[in-house]
Amino acid sequence: MSIVLTDIKENLGIITINSEKSLNALSLEIVSELKRILEQWRDNSDIKCVFLQGAGKKAFCAGGDIRQVRKAIEDYKTIDPTQVPPICEEYFITEYSVDYLIHTYPKPIVVWGDGIVMGGGLGLLAGASHRIVTERSLLAMPEISIGLYPDVGASYFLNKMPSAYGLYLGLTGTRFDGADALFLGIADYFIPSTVKNSILDELVQISSSDQLSDRLNTLLAQRSTPSTGLPVSQAMLHKSLIAALEPIHSVAEFIAIVEPVAKSDAWVAAGYSFFTKGSPTSVHVIFRQLTESKHYSLEEVFRSELNLTCQFTVHPDFSEGVRALLIDKDQSPKWTPNSLEQVSNEWIESHFTPLWSAEEHPFKNIKQA
Repeated sequence: MSIVLTDIKENLGIITINSEKSLNALSLEIVSELKRILEQWRDNSDIKCVFLQGAGKKAFCAGGDIRQVRKAIEDYKTIDPTQVPPICEEYFITEYSVDYLIHTYPKPIVVWGDGIVMGGGLGLLAGASHRIVTERSLLAMPEISIGLYPDVGASYFLNKMPSAYGLYLGLTGTRFDGADALFLGIADYFIPSTVKNSILDELVQISSSDQLSDRLNTLLAQRSTPSTGLPVSQAMLHKSLIAALEPIHSVAEFIAIVEPVAKSDAWVAAGYSFFTKGSPTSVHVIFRQLTESKHYSLEEVFRSELNLTCQFTVHPDFSEGVRALLIDKDQSPKWTPNSLEQVSNEWIESHFTPLWSAEEHPFKNIKQA
């Protein structure tokens, strides 16, 4: 069975990530296939629009296949634990190339973000021209829980969110729904999951239209749930808390503002729990990465993220976090170091140390990719 299914109807190209058992997690094989298809269709004049979905009803995409990545890390430790495993480098170069391709695609890409949309799944959704969520959508950038940081272009799209929401969501891994996604600007349309097939039928009908862009916008707007029919956005209800985070310059200030609220607010408590249990190293790295990348271009974001993510493959917390959460499932990661106070500036800096010169960087010509 193919891990990525394709179907072309009239001038509409339909891509289905077909790994329902893994909640459509992105393996190296899947991201390689997505890259191949999107590049092929970009240059195919018969395809005017792309529709991207996940198999099944549970998830569009729950993120990267981090089990596969961790295995590559552990296997390579026996060869050279100081070097980035070649498979990991290939994986992240390919995954980020797909994300960048979606952000810069010359044709409309409609992403059906139904069910779980987390990590790498949110990376696929964020750059699309038409981003759809449903009443079942559950979104997050939960990397702090596995000793990583929000990647897949999150340094760009989290910083595009209003106020300090991007920083808050990156540090806490807070889950949010479709109504929140609209408020945060990470989705464009809230459409009932039950109408997907009819929308696909209509997309096929309009795919050959000379006014495709206008007709596509009109179709999705007409099918969207009006704002009066949406659930209340919990993110929106916490505007004042998030606004208080706008001027902060340190993790300590973040804690001083959020911790007291978490004691009496269920939404904040849920996210703050991820923060307190997450990797102390990740906390400091996330704060620095999101602060430094506020004004990065899309190209600068993917260059910096590729370096940072590859550094995480030779630092201990990423592999340990995946072990505790998904392999042994003991939920007891042994973080290095194990407290915020023990994370030194030198340790943080080691995650940002360049692995390549500007001329050697795999994304030096990313615009021409």
